[in-house]
Amino acid sequence: MLLTIEKVMMLRAVSMFEDTGEGILAEVASILGEVEAKAGDRLVEEGDFGTTMYVIVEGQVRVHTGEQTIAVPGERDVFGELSALDPERRSASVTAVCDTRLLSLDHEVLFELMSERMEVAWGIIRFLCRRYHRGVGLARGE
Repeated sequence: MLLTIEKVMMLRAVSMFEDTGEGILAEVASILGEVEAKAGDRLVEEGDFGTTMYVIVEGQVRVHTGEQTIAVPGERDVFGELSALDPERRSASVTAVCDTRLLSLDHEVLFELMSERMEVAWGIIRFLCRRYHRGVGLARGE
């Protein structure tokens, strides 16, 4: 398990949280879940109802529909943020490319955090706008 300070340092390197203060990051870090995946493990199944976003601490995943790869996020990347904001059926699967460690944040916890900490909401909005403008946006519900 990662210590809270390790999670804070990792979150600081994630673009979604880059402008968030240390105290708020410590609060976020304390509510994150941890997920360990082995190479080949399916983290998200296309068609399943999704409510969780993930931050990759170590490793890499493949976002795909069938055999078609949509993206290959790696360390400090985020996926599933749209499902965490607007729970829907996942439109793509996500499989660990190698042994991968992730932090997870569920929809209800994220919404509570956003309602209490506007800085987190603004960080997510900025992150989504940048992804959209760069044309890097992944399929809804990734």
